[in-house]
Amino acid sequence: MEKAREEVKRLYGNRLRIRVCGICIENNKILMLNHRGIGNTDTFWCPPGGGIDFEETTPDALKREFKEETGLDVEIGSLMFVNEFMHPPLHALELFFEVKVIGGQQLLGSDPEMTTDTQIIQELRWMSFEDIKKYPSHEVHTLFKYCNRLSDIYLLKGYLNELNALTGVVHN
Repeated sequence: MEKAREEVKRLYGNRLRIRVCGICIENNKILMLNHRGIGNTDTFWCPPGGGIDFEETTPDALKREFKEETGLDVEIGSLMFVNEFMHPPLHALELFFEVKVIGGQQLLGSDPEMTTDTQIIQELRWMSFEDIKKYPSHEVHTLFKYCNRLSDIYLLKGYLNELNALTGVVHN
């Protein structure tokens, strides 16, 4: 785990990243990835997504990230909300879009910036809200602090951040 944590810090730490993330819900389950090397434990569940490359459009970046991480081809829907992820040394503005699977074959992908021994993506799973809530809050993405059920994700709008999650206030 320490190798992965150091690689995450080297690649993404101490700078602002712009990320795209996809909310993909089917049969009352959301597609999630488990990452290591983020936070204090070896578990961090979040929707698929990643950084936008220079001169890459946001929809193209999200389609690429889904293909790399899940093997799935997706159609990009509406922008749902923006989250500010701040867990030093990581800082990212995350643009969350609704996505729909239109093809491909589901498989556990990888992060192409990582080597085999520092790969951070460790599991791909369709999870119910109850599955997600079994984990401590620091082991799942902050967006779930705003929700009492999976369908509440569709109610999230505007700008989210850790402070809002703790106070229950969402700014539109």
